[in-house]
Amino acid sequence: MKIDFDGVQAFVLIAELGGFNKAAQQLHITQTALTRRIQKLEAYLGLKLLDRTTRRVDLTAVGREFLPQARNIVHEMTAAVERLKDMSQHARGNFTLACIPSMTSHVLPDVIRRYASQYPDNRIRLLDGSSNEVREAVLNGQAELGIALSSDKHPDLTETPLFADPLVFICHTPHPLQDHASVTWTDMRDTELIGVSSFMATRVFMDYQLAKRGIRLHGNYEVQHHATAVNLVAAGVGSAILPSSTFKEGDRPNVRKIPLTRPAVKRQVVLLQPRRGSLSPAAEAFQALLRQAHFKV
Repeated sequence: MKIDFDGVQAFVLIAELGGFNKAAQQLHITQTALTRRIQKLEAYLGLKLLDRTTRRVDLTAVGREFLPQARNIVHEMTAAVERLKDMSQHARGNFTLACIPSMTSHVLPDVIRRYASQYPDNRIRLLDGSSNEVREAVLNGQAELGIALSSDKHPDLTETPLFADPLVFICHTPHPLQDHASVTWTDMRDTELIGVSSFMATRVFMDYQLAKRGIRLHGNYEVQHHATAVNLVAAGVGSAILPSSTFKEGDRPNVRKIPLTRPAVKRQVVLLQPRRGSLSPAAEAFQALLRQAHFKV
């Protein structure tokens, strides 16, 4: 069923303004065009809504009964269109972002704070998970955008590089390596290390890079999450090799972050979005902020 919105809107204005002349002026059309709208609506309904004479216009009994419903149709449609225009012009609305947990330490919150400042009425739903889970969330439409590690390209996703995230050495002071400007992988052979789970993308990435260079490191402890490793380092349990983005110097007392060299190993953090389809205005505005951001890790 096709609803003749133009005819319904014309009928409501004629009823409220009391005549064709004022209604035509309100709609910025001629009276002839307005008359055609009413005639088309009445022909579609098979009912007379208005009785028109040379001096006045009256609602028929059916017209009086239909008027409240017609008002609701016009009001709801007008309100819906205004909301969409507002979303388009001011990037208002809500969206879902999928993200690897390491980004939530301090990198992503900086962007979210700027976004909240510019779009205070918007809401972000955050799904944190592994890189594979982030990709699946974007592919399945659970999230409009995703932040993950670069991996095998998927034909239905576009990847935009955000920043290179180097692996660093994190230790609790006092520590024999605490005053080094940088640390090599061989420097850590006798260090008690806290490793992340072999299922984590960071661990897989690190092991691959080290295997290429013939370097082996053995951790005495293993955890599943970067945040847990940071907590254990802060408690003096051991040291850790983690992505730089997981820890900001000064966040914890007596904890140091030292660059790793020979080799410097970096993971590429990327922005994911569906190759087909358009982003909502709210997600598009967040995407723009991400692309403009100068990430400090």
